[in-house]
Formats: sequence, C-alpha cells, structure tokens
Amino acid sequence: MDPTQIGAAGAIVTGGASGLGAATVAHLAERGVRVTALDLPAGIEKARQGGTLPPGVEYVGVDVTDETAVQQAVQEAAERAPLRVAVNCAGICPSARIVGRKGTHDGALFAATLQVNLVGTFHVLAHAATAMADNEPVDQDGQRGVIINTASVAAFEGQVGQAAYAASKGGVHSLTIAAARDLSSLGIRVNSIAPGVVWTPMMEAINEDFRTELEARVPFPPRFARPDEYARLVGLLVDNDYLNGETIRLDGGLRMPPR
Repeated sequence: MDPTQIGAAGAIVTGGASGLGAATVAHLAERGVRVTALDLPAGIEKARQGGTLPPGVEYVGVDVTDETAVQQAVQEAAERAPLRVAVNCAGICPSARIVGRKGTHDGALFAATLQVNLVGTFHVLAHAATAMADNEPVDQDGQRGVIINTASVAAFEGQVGQAAYAASKGGVHSLTIAAARDLSSLGIRVNSIAPGVVWTPMMEAINEDFRTELEARVPFPPRFARPDEYARLVGLLVDNDYLNGETIRLDGGLRMPPR
C-alpha cells in the first residue's frame, strides 16, 4: 500500500496494550494511521496506569475469543476511518508437557490456547476482511487492505512443553496462505510474522543466566529482538504490495533446539 495513502487509513491491532501490539500501535500512530487497539480491559488499565498509552489511539476492551465483541469492535473502528490494516498480536504462551510429572496435559488448557491464538486470530481476520471488502481500492491493482498475523518460530520448531502453543502458531502459519488465496479476489493481502525470542513484558521475569543462554543461541545479532523491530516489519508488510501469503521469520537466524 502506498505509504502516502496509509496515513488516511484506519487500523486495528489486537494485544495493543503491551509488547508487540503496543509497539505496533505506536508505529502506526506515528505514521498518522487512526488506530483502534483491542486488548483485555485489565491490560488496558495497567497500561493506562503506567502511562504507556500513546495519544490519539482508541482503546477497546475486547476478548478476541468473543466473536460478537470482535465484530462490534471492527465495525466501530471501520466507522471511524476506512479499515485498511489489521494486525493480530493477541496471544498466550502456556507451557506443559503432553505427559509430565503432574499427569496428562490439560485438554482445557490446550483448547484455550487454540481459542486465543488461532480462533481469536481468525475472528479478527474474518471480520476485518468483511469491513475491508467495502473499501474503495487504493490503486489500479484493486488493493483494499492488508492483514498481518503473528505466528512464531514454534510453528516450525516447537520445543518441549510447547505442544499447545506450537499447534496454535502452526495453525496461524497454515491459515495465512489459505486466507491470502480466499481474499485475493477482494484485494486483501494476508501475511504473518514468526518472531523468535523478543524482549517483551512476558520475558522480564526470566533470570539473567537464562536470558544470556537464549541470546547466545541467536546467530546474529546475538540478542533478543525488540518490539519496535516487529513493528517496523509490520510497516514493511503494509507498504510492499507484492508480499502476500507469506510467513516471515523475525529471529536473527535462530533455529530452536528441542529444549
């Protein structure tokens, strides 16, 4: 999408109050995009109290597993500005072995992980695409919008204890090309980003030794990715009209070992 046109657009970002989502919200808002950020109410309130919510962004408390709430939030966002961009960052990352010391993997936990990471992503993708289909094309190719999902390197190299997470992110990866093909006739592109290790609030609880060990696994640069690097890749995917149906790894060349 032409960078000169994106400033007149609207965007939805899920998980928008922290981590990858917050960085993406800030990046798009700086470009003049009218952003609607979806997150759980508690997450939005925590960010508000911490003074980390950028001005000019509409924050809406939504659980992405609630399709009705997602549909309403998308419709309201599209009324504020033509919805051209949707970015799925909401997700959870539980850890449990299929058979571990505490017994068999909790089936409810497995299902809940898929509900948030995969089904939630689909809810936003489907309803954002419905809104984008009503847009006027921005170019001679007929482009109406772009949707960006968040997969993970776990989709390709799931580690011990990541059965639920890897399955959910593998689903996001597989969904990407199918959705891109489904929506091609409407002029809507779909891509995914598969991050490796990223320094987000979720990682701040790990000890320094484990952090050093994780960083040493990354070929180059040997460090955690920064959320703003994810956000800038979102911007690239928005701008480059010929990127479609792809899952792009953002991992510094990292290939995860079994554990």
